[in-house]
Amino acid sequence: MKTRSRDQNQHSSPTSLMASLLGQFKPKIIKRGEEVEANIVTLSKKGASFDIGAKAYAQLGDLEISELANYLPYLKVGDKIKVKVISEESKNGYPVVSLRNFFEEGRWQILQEKQEKEEEIEVICGDYGKGGVFVDFMGVRGVIPKIQLTEPFINNPEKLFGQKIKVKILEVDREKNRLVVSQKAAALKISQKKLKKQFDEIKAGHIYKTKVIGTSDFGIFCEINGVEGLIHISEISWEKVDDISAYVKVGEIIDVYVVEKNEKDLKLNLSLKRLTPDPWQDIEKKYPKDREIEGEIVRKERYGYFVRLAPGIEGLIHISKLKGDENLKIGQKIKVYVERISLKNRKISLVLPQKEKPILYR
Repeated sequence: MKTRSRDQNQHSSPTSLMASLLGQFKPKIIKRGEEVEANIVTLSKKGASFDIGAKAYAQLGDLEISELANYLPYLKVGDKIKVKVISEESKNGYPVVSLRNFFEEGRWQILQEKQEKEEEIEVICGDYGKGGVFVDFMGVRGVIPKIQLTEPFINNPEKLFGQKIKVKILEVDREKNRLVVSQKAAALKISQKKLKKQFDEIKAGHIYKTKVIGTSDFGIFCEINGVEGLIHISEISWEKVDDISAYVKVGEIIDVYVVEKNEKDLKLNLSLKRLTPDPWQDIEKKYPKDREIEGEIVRKERYGYFVRLAPGIEGLIHISKLKGDENLKIGQKIKVYVERISLKNRKISLVLPQKEKPILYR
């Protein structure tokens, strides 16, 4: 009889077990205006519900449901997210919460966390502009610089329009409303830590082999051991550059001089022209004022004619120095005198020979 009584005590009825479990669960006391961490339970265009530890699942306020659609591609059931309580209990018996802070700030926190962990995010591509391909992440507008694209997009970035792609975050700054991402880093599984190590191994003031991976109106995109570099148009040649394609071809391996390193962006400023001597060195000795020099007229501007004296050396015959009947033409070889030289501004003022020796400024 004792044993039987003991067995009966060990096996509670289903009703008493449920009562025991309910007794152990103590709903969280929530207050209006409080921000709490929630688990997403359901998620759709029609709304969302959250487990905030209350006696019932909280629901998203009706006024924010229309905004939720913009964030659906980046959220999923099971995600933890901060919500703000706007009602402890609605007339239907459940709490009502707001995602307003998330819509404004939470997306930036997600971006920062993804950058720190070097995790990919999914963005929607928009138009291609001067800065690169514009993208959208939860309403945050960002950009993929052209050099951060892989083939075939680097040469045809407009093909990405409307596509949803994976990228890695290169830079995120809430205060500046700035987001820079890389399609290449995601596609090639490039680690920023590894890239930083490769960047640190490159020394400013040294010459390296580099691969030309693209061109634009403002320069040449290159890579040195996977590190991004730019040869700005002003660093291609000592002469004026009109057609970048005349100097390099995509895929070509060339020598470059590392001018400086951008530690923040892990980018390199490169130069082609610094591989050759500066033609302006000792310029005043090469072109003294009292010597007649032969040059070629290379272009006409509204303020005068430019004359090439040597590769990388041009001077200007200002319109005020002309009578108007000289009949000068592009490509014409002419004799000139140096009026003055500005080393600081790299400018040479020229005059045409007169019947008598010209009186020059001293």
